[in-house]
Amino acid sequence: MTTTDTTVRTDIAVDVPLDYAYRIFTERFDEIKPREHNLLAVPIERTVLEPHVGGTIYDVGTDGSICTWARVLAVDPPNSLTISWDISPQWRIEDDLARTSEVEIRFTAESATRTRVQVEHRHLDRHGEGWEQAAAGIGGPNGWPVYLDRFRSVAEHAPR
Repeated sequence: MTTTDTTVRTDIAVDVPLDYAYRIFTERFDEIKPREHNLLAVPIERTVLEPHVGGTIYDVGTDGSICTWARVLAVDPPNSLTISWDISPQWRIEDDLARTSEVEIRFTAESATRTRVQVEHRHLDRHGEGWEQAAAGIGGPNGWPVYLDRFRSVAEHAPR
């Protein structure tokens, strides 16, 4: 994980083909996102990623409540997915879209059976006061690195 200026970057290599890596990330995001990363007042039942421009990422609580915390900004299957990060440094939903950051997830084939997945979380300064602390959490061991570790586990152990 590296942080430069207002961007956090991290990556991981997975022993699966490019197309499969992209599909696992977008179709099985519910298994990748930790349940404890929760802005709802109740436990999360599932997380939904709608992998098309205009789609969203949202958590559904055990009581049916919904917390939408990202918007899908760009898709280029199987190469990349770009989402907004609509969570403030205080870990609340940010309603002012000018105060949100972007996350680009890139998938690059290293071979026919190995894919590098790179996360670039950029424009963190748009969040305003407290963005540096948020960047430290996002890039820390319980941030994007845990998502990528969980992604590798799902991708490498899922039946093909």
